[in-house]
Amino acid sequence: MTDQTEGVNTNFIAPPPGEFMGHPKALWQLFNIEMWERFSYYGMRAVLAVYVATTFFAHMGAGANAEASLVYGGYTALVYATGIAGGYIADKVLGYQRSILLGAIIMAAGLFVLLIENLNWFLVGLALIVAGNGLFKPNISTMIGKLYAPGDVRRDSGFTIFYMGINLGAMIAPIITASWIGATWGLKYGFLAAGIGMILSTLFLEVAKKSLGHIGLPEEGKDGWGRFFLVGLGAVGLAGLVFFLLSESTILGYLLMAIMGGLILYFIISGIKSGNKVQLHRYIAMIILFAANSCFWALFEQAGSSLNFFAREFTTPMFGSMETWQAGGFGIFQSLNPLYILLFAPLFAMLWPKLDKMGINPSIPRKFALGLIQVALGFYVLVFAISNMQNAAGLVPWIFLAFCYLLHTTGELCLSPIGLSMVTKLADEHEVGLAMGGWFLSIAMAQYLAGLIAALASGGTNGAHGVMVAADISQYSGVYMQLFWIGLIFGIAYLVLAPAINKLMHGVK
Repeated sequence: MTDQTEGVNTNFIAPPPGEFMGHPKALWQLFNIEMWERFSYYGMRAVLAVYVATTFFAHMGAGANAEASLVYGGYTALVYATGIAGGYIADKVLGYQRSILLGAIIMAAGLFVLLIENLNWFLVGLALIVAGNGLFKPNISTMIGKLYAPGDVRRDSGFTIFYMGINLGAMIAPIITASWIGATWGLKYGFLAAGIGMILSTLFLEVAKKSLGHIGLPEEGKDGWGRFFLVGLGAVGLAGLVFFLLSESTILGYLLMAIMGGLILYFIISGIKSGNKVQLHRYIAMIILFAANSCFWALFEQAGSSLNFFAREFTTPMFGSMETWQAGGFGIFQSLNPLYILLFAPLFAMLWPKLDKMGINPSIPRKFALGLIQVALGFYVLVFAISNMQNAAGLVPWIFLAFCYLLHTTGELCLSPIGLSMVTKLADEHEVGLAMGGWFLSIAMAQYLAGLIAALASGGTNGAHGVMVAADISQYSGVYMQLFWIGLIFGIAYLVLAPAINKLMHGVK
């Protein structure tokens, strides 16, 4: 039952007893499961765009990077878009534990299909990963929220610790899949390492069942395995649709906008039908923050596409020769963001409660604004370096790209773990899974936009006599300067609007 004044869940049942470092043991089990799944995702992501460009589109010459960026953007968009279906299935059909298990199995299969050097089969592999991820990603995040009672001050810190698990896997993965395996044996074999990581995630899910207890189990009467296999068949069917959309980028863009529009309408109608003005206001606030989330990730997610191409082609090597760097060494940059998070996430986890005791903890909208401003400043660092710090070979010192990632990371820590926690607080108890799917759908919109932006930044341009030539460094500079202004303007806007958004949230902090 829900308190109609404050929207607080009064049906909370604690997980099995036992704590570690002040948090339920189940938090650390989910930490481990997510760490290996993220190893898998970020390991393949570190090599994906460059592998696609060099393996399947090399014949396009200067247009290879742009085409690969569109495939990358479509894939990452669909990875997050399917979260809305996965959240619904966990809420209404399978329960969270079995949804995550099924998703893990399908993703592992897709990763091994990527080893086939044929574009159609490669897209089949990506489609399976997308279908499986929709069942996995939003639901494991939702389960974190179910470990804590309403009003438990440990919740934000719990999400931040969980976020560290994500980034531990993400930090290790590019070093292994790109900078070591990719540079030594070929980028293709990075996918093999990612597949092994996904198998480990699946095995650890079985280990975690005792600590989870009732958390994430299906409702009574919905625990038969027939549902599991029917959903599995549905996921395979969804993979067929994803395969089509990966080949039709424009249709994918319209579809994402339609789904997002429908979801916004659903939450507004749900809030009205509840007869609870507080819940309606909270849904409006959630939707406004979804927009900030989309803006942030459209800028941030240049990391796997245009920033990856920029690192490979226009930065000095962090280690080794230029040949080794371009063969896979550039992937080390993909480890910087998670490394920074592992260093700074504990500080942020301690910072928010301390600021709260002092009465100066920024509200959720202000934290979102700070994230947007920092991601904007990261791009300005690159614009400055391109204008002032190029060497005789036209390369930018790698330290500037590392500093850009640092600013993007501190911005992420102001927004992403706070946003995950925010969704579990603002949504009605019976729609948390769907709301978490909406959070990831807003990221899907951002990923699609990020692919389009990356194609502009890294794609070929018309040279003399209309001949396509590879993107030069000034093209990156021009696009990144525009991203700086977009992030800065949105960040300032959310600082100004913060009091109004806070009012809509009715005490949620």
